[in-house]
Amino acid sequence: MLLRLAYLTVTNLFAALRLLPMSDRDKDAEILALRHQLAVLERQLGADRLKFTAEHRAFLAALLVPLPRQVLRRLRLLVRPDTVLRRHGDLIKRRHARTCRPKRPGRPPTSAQSTC
Repeated sequence: MLLRLAYLTVTNLFAALRLLPMSDRDKDAEILALRHQLAVLERQLGADRLKFTAEHRAFLAALLVPLPRQVLRRLRLLVRPDTVLRRHGDLIKRRHARTCRPKRPGRPPTSAQSTC
């Protein structure tokens, strides 16, 4: 999973670098083309649901979490903005739970036990 996420990050970084020399008009045209492709995909899927892998969910959440909710609601996404924010929160909780886990399982020693 970590290798896939790293691959997604690197490939999208190069995609972002490709946008630097483009004019705003070219970027707008590309955005419109991508939105059209997304609309076609949604029509073709119909009632079927698209399934994201864990790496795609993590990358999408990392990209979209800095945006305000108002902006997220205007975006045309395959998932609802609340789902993206919930998944990002789940990722943070899992990471926090891993770092806060006690080093030794079981009850910690009491002061009476430690002096014996």
